[in-house]
Amino acid sequence: MVRVIAEAGVNHNGNRHMAFQLIKVAAESGADAVKFQTFNAERLAALTAPKAKYQQATTDVLESQLAMLKKLELPAEWHADLQRYADELGITFISTAFDLQSLAFLQTLDLPFYKVPSGEITNGPLLLAFAQTGKELIISTGMATLSEVEQALAIVAYGYAHDGEPESMEQVWHFWSTPDAHVCLNSRVSLLHCTSQYPTPMKEVNLSAIGTLKNAFGLPVGYSDHTQGLVIPIAAVALGASVIEKHFTLDRTLPGPDHKASLEPGELTELVSNVRDIELAMGSGVKKPQPSEWDTRQAARQQVIFSEPVERGTRIKRRSLTTARCGRGLTPVSLWGMVGKAAPESYQKGDVPE
Repeated sequence: MVRVIAEAGVNHNGNRHMAFQLIKVAAESGADAVKFQTFNAERLAALTAPKAKYQQATTDVLESQLAMLKKLELPAEWHADLQRYADELGITFISTAFDLQSLAFLQTLDLPFYKVPSGEITNGPLLLAFAQTGKELIISTGMATLSEVEQALAIVAYGYAHDGEPESMEQVWHFWSTPDAHVCLNSRVSLLHCTSQYPTPMKEVNLSAIGTLKNAFGLPVGYSDHTQGLVIPIAAVALGASVIEKHFTLDRTLPGPDHKASLEPGELTELVSNVRDIELAMGSGVKKPQPSEWDTRQAARQQVIFSEPVERGTRIKRRSLTTARCGRGLTPVSLWGMVGKAAPESYQKGDVPE
């Protein structure tokens, strides 16, 4: 089953009521999980850290990244209440940690799995800590090269199998070269193809990379979408994505860096419904008649029928046979084998041989 993660992210804008409303919308949409972001702005960004261009376009251009993030923190004291509310509504609450202290805090909530954000795919110490929780990980790969994804997986595999930090990357790579490393990842790690641009231009979506990641690492691969609209995540499901993550908001016109590339409530509901339809439509891959086709198969296919009278014992001529929809009888390919044989009985025009 495709797992749909409704990404609330920082779209609560630091407003507690809005955070609860986002959970309500996600639950009503039918999504499997609602995801927030947990970070301490001062640990995440230095005072001199620049904003990305999309952030400059959607927030005050004179405001620093640190100041922007400070307004978007999800206070620690909100988490338990938000998680409890999500449980009441039947949707899984998760949050992404961007630093070691935030991850340690999230561990106190006993989340069922963790999402590793694209920006941290090269953050070895944080990746190691994620793995050493022992929980399932979904690793987003925006901005990454294939070699960076492999390095991240090597660190995660090492973390699953070892306590403490490695002495060097050489030690990590040594473990990665063993069969045990890949066993560590099975059933515990999924990758998300992603383009970290908000919104993502169609020419930069690169959905074919889903197959590249599957072939390279033999792990389930999903898609974290930052395009506008519903088409691309639906296409990703048709390409075999195991997870779909999509940002959503209460109102796309709200101030903040991610609202513009987010779905509004009705669109999120439509996305989940479409994902479920595509998931059903994918089927087993075995080419066979479907249960509803059997009646049509009987009505639509032609069988052998006599086009003129033929007396018993005479040789059947090709001109004496044709095909038509009869609902019973011999398949058309049987016609050739009947030509030249003695008729076992007399037939009239329109008779159907058995």
